[in-house]
Amino acid sequence: MTWTIAPEPYDSPAAAALWRAYYTEVSDRWYLLHEGRRTDPDELEREIAARSGAELAPPRGRLLVGRYDGTPAGSAGVRLLDADTAELTRVFLLPELRGRGGAGLLVAAAEEAARALGARRIVLDTRGDLVEARALYARLGYTETGPHNTDPYAEHWFRKELPPVEALN
Repeated sequence: MTWTIAPEPYDSPAAAALWRAYYTEVSDRWYLLHEGRRTDPDELEREIAARSGAELAPPRGRLLVGRYDGTPAGSAGVRLLDADTAELTRVFLLPELRGRGGAGLLVAAAEEAARALGARRIVLDTRGDLVEARALYARLGYTETGPHNTDPYAEHWFRKELPPVEALN
């Protein structure tokens, strides 16, 4: 079984299915933690529809889909915030495929996509309850920093300087 990672339109069927799985998981985790219930289905549908992912379309963004043995299994997106800074977002793996190396591969591919967009650094935000995500980013060399946005659900912000392409060769 092997991983392949490639750019994908943000509105492709595979990307849409992964976005639905991602948003359902993070929303349910938040509501279960704070209100002892899962996300209201109507609210879930509104939020999924409202966050299409269009900001991940070229020329200022990319969405990458990871496939495990050919099956869509995860995603990672990047979008330029300014000429030098990209934001990492929508990093997700289907629960049944976690622990097989896909997350690190997706983040590395997203970093490469950010460099290709001209970014010299990459930033991200996450929540306190997403401890697995925070551990992943720390393991991959991200440093926790101060806020770079005002997202009401963001509780932790990370940053990583991206080496120039020539430094990688």
